[in-house]
Amino acid sequence: MQGFNRRAFLRGAQMTALVGAVGSRASLAAAAAVEATGTPDGKYDFDTPYNRVGTDCTKWDSPVRLFKMDHIVAGMGIADMDFKCAPVITKALQERIQHENWGYLDMPPAFHEGIIAWNKRRYGIEINPELLGITTGVHPGIIATLKTFSPPGSKVLLLTPTYNGFFGDLTYCNLKPEESPMKLVDGRYSIDFEDFERRISHDTNTFILCNPQNPTGNCWSRQDLTTLGEICLKRRVIVLADEIHCDFVSKGQKYTPFSTLENRDVVNNSITFKAASKSFGLAAMKCAWYFTTNADYFARIKANNRADLSTLGMIASKAAYAGGEEWLDQVVTYIDGNHDFVDSYVRANIPLLKCVKPQGTYLSWLDVSAVADKIGAKEMAAEAIKNKMPTTRPGRAITAETMVERWFVEKANVALNSGATYGMGGANHMRMNIGTSRKTLELALKSMAAALNKA
Repeated sequence: MQGFNRRAFLRGAQMTALVGAVGSRASLAAAAAVEATGTPDGKYDFDTPYNRVGTDCTKWDSPVRLFKMDHIVAGMGIADMDFKCAPVITKALQERIQHENWGYLDMPPAFHEGIIAWNKRRYGIEINPELLGITTGVHPGIIATLKTFSPPGSKVLLLTPTYNGFFGDLTYCNLKPEESPMKLVDGRYSIDFEDFERRISHDTNTFILCNPQNPTGNCWSRQDLTTLGEICLKRRVIVLADEIHCDFVSKGQKYTPFSTLENRDVVNNSITFKAASKSFGLAAMKCAWYFTTNADYFARIKANNRADLSTLGMIASKAAYAGGEEWLDQVVTYIDGNHDFVDSYVRANIPLLKCVKPQGTYLSWLDVSAVADKIGAKEMAAEAIKNKMPTTRPGRAITAETMVERWFVEKANVALNSGATYGMGGANHMRMNIGTSRKTLELALKSMAAALNKA
């Protein structure tokens, strides 16, 4: 593999190169030694590419291994960001590491207090400390809740396309997805409330809500959430609100926490799951939390939840909420600019792709229908199935979208996520993570455009 020459990359400000190279461990160490140059206001630098290759990174190293790539321009798949984390987090972790003992953790009251204060200050959410639970991730929290309220073999309602990780949670719990496809008009998604209610049956006990929605980027309105909540309350379906992307909202849009709805009976029929992992790039720290206003629900979930939290996970999240707000505000603004950049660049240079700026998240949901047609993705998938070609990811079906995913890897050295994994409505789409340096983002889009021009 080629090394990533960071100095040459930064000198090439005009971005004439179409291909970025894979960073070696040596170049990674060199990159880590580079001091931040600062944003225009001299505070934080999100524009200097931060090399993650060689760190066993799912977003960058995984596609290199899976597709046997000789180099990668950009890992645009799994939802984490490429930026150096907030300095306040690094400082807190470094200070704790100086104490060279890693015995059992006793979580201080300040950890819970920080979570409560953060949500009150930013979103007006009132959390009862007695009904706040800690877990090792949103997935474990959701799984504990599903095991509490959904018997094996029963159904769980989903608005699709939706986060593909939910399907894994259902499989783990021996549950069946009941998908209610959203309506798509001019690139915007809306809920088909009649279909949603029609899909509730006697064995549908829970509904997993994604707010803001992954992968479409919808920030659901207060009325949308109220209507969903009222249907679920009437039909005795408990709402599991995954609000992990809540801090990323585009200009002019608004995140409405499910727990702030006016109908308190609706709120009392819900559990909300959150973490600092998306907001501050802490996925590897395995720390999350959930809360509800329903003491009975909380007690029942608690019996199925085992929070084997690590000391560093607690330290990182505590530091993020105590002193990372300015960093987060600046990264949210930067991400919003990335969305604007993608929207304008695709419109001007990649006519085979269609995208609409999302209302939230750092994800872009791309319509690749024209790309699939141009490269013959359906025919490629049929041929692969006929010849029993092994899938890159075991257990995943071969579809036109997986062929588009592979094509962008092979022709543009850019790794995206296949839309087929996000349930009904994911066909002809790819998910692209734009939580990266704008320079890396431009390299990726240029490489994709060049590949399509040659197709």
